[in-house]
Amino acid sequence: MKHLLIDCDPGHDDALAIMAALANPKYFNVLGITTIGGNQTLKKVTENAKNILSFLNADVPLAAGQAGPLVKPLQTAPEAHGATGMDGPYFDGADYPIASTNGVQFLAEKIRTSKDKVTLVALGPLTNIALLIKNYPELLPQIEEISLMGGGIHHGNQTPLAEFNIYVDPDAAEIVFQSGIPIIMSGLDVTEKAEITVEEINQLKNQGKVSHLAYELLSFYNQSGRQFGFINSPIHDLCAVVYLLKPELFQGSYADIHVITDDSPARGMTYGDFRRIAPEPKNTFVLEDVDRDGFVEVLREALVKLDE
Repeated sequence: MKHLLIDCDPGHDDALAIMAALANPKYFNVLGITTIGGNQTLKKVTENAKNILSFLNADVPLAAGQAGPLVKPLQTAPEAHGATGMDGPYFDGADYPIASTNGVQFLAEKIRTSKDKVTLVALGPLTNIALLIKNYPELLPQIEEISLMGGGIHHGNQTPLAEFNIYVDPDAAEIVFQSGIPIIMSGLDVTEKAEITVEEINQLKNQGKVSHLAYELLSFYNQSGRQFGFINSPIHDLCAVVYLLKPELFQGSYADIHVITDDSPARGMTYGDFRRIAPEPKNTFVLEDVDRDGFVEVLREALVKLDE
């Protein structure tokens, strides 16, 4: 049993990652969810999180975190996720309670009061996590690992070199990668291989209530992905959850990861020391490949469970 705190900026793929986590209570105890300004403004992504949790009839505390990065103004991604940050589905506006408007303090309290070590699942910019690390260093031994979606060794998507989540707040990302906490990095190297086909998306239509919601999410996401050259849909954030559930589906290598934080064209770039003998500890497991069929099957099984 892993005890999870999920930090996210929903986001179509964030929503599917949350679904997968909540569908597997035998493996995951979701202690709480926090939001971070990223795919859209904090207000919008928090509303999206409320909509998803309300739709699922979840009983998980939700807290709103930081509105923007440590240094630079927030840059959102409406071109990928739409004006709401999660365009496509219609939600009836049912409310969901906010447990706290101080997400960093919320994370700290959940870690402090947990009898077991906690795994952080980071699906957006790493601002909340960096502030947690800096403000509550005494809690670091209680963090078992961080499974994050972000970065890319061979290419970016926001720029040729930088992936969006890291580009939004590279200063925070550098703090997290250099924290000494064990990290599993689901970067573009693996997430772009973790794709669902158009045929597989269409198979979700008119199934159960939750499967149909996934169909609506993925249909919009698939269409928006066409402008970036994708025919099928990489479900980026879902990798960070599926790895914790079934690590055997993935392959990767250990490295010491750093982030470029200056204002050069390389801002937000993640790069790693993969040398056999490196001067600094290789605390990041960089995922590089995935069993695509097995990955999609995990999502299907999660949706069936939630439909029941």
